Amino acid sequence: MKLSDIIHGPSVIPELLATDRNGVIRELVQSLADHGAIPQDAAETIAKSAIQRENQGSTGFGKGVAVPHVKHESIQKMTATLGRSSHGIDFAALDRAPVYTVFILISPSRAPEEHLAAMERIFRYLQRDNFRRFLRQTDTREAILDLLKEADESQSD
Repeated sequence: MKLSDIIHGPSVIPELLATDRNGVIRELVQSLADHGAIPQDAAETIAKSAIQRENQGSTGFGKGVAVPHVKHESIQKMTATLGRSSHGIDFAALDRAPVYTVFILISPSRAPEEHLAAMERIFRYLQRDNFRRFLRQTDTREAILDLLKEADESQSD
């Protein structure tokens, strides 16, 4: 599984407009809906589910990154996108630092193993300091997608 296979490229947001956690989740989910990756009529319930999941425990694991995720019955195929904020967002991260890069993963309810494998893949990439730093500095959708492709090519399993 490659990160570029999971990330829905047209939905990537190089500069998030939202300035708070719930707004960022809604913005990313809406981007996925606007670009046909998830059903438009399910966007609000998916966003609410992701926010509810976030309220149970922050997915801001530190180092400027958060990975909200949710499984939902309206989803047929796992998808994800990411957004970056040059200003930083309070995501109640474990290290209490602002979050600059947010990945959101949305999976079918019936595929928990696939969801866990995708989460593991995303976290593996995000453990790399250079990857996080380059993501934070990259300011266009095309450059972000190029970075994901390069990371896939250099990742050894």
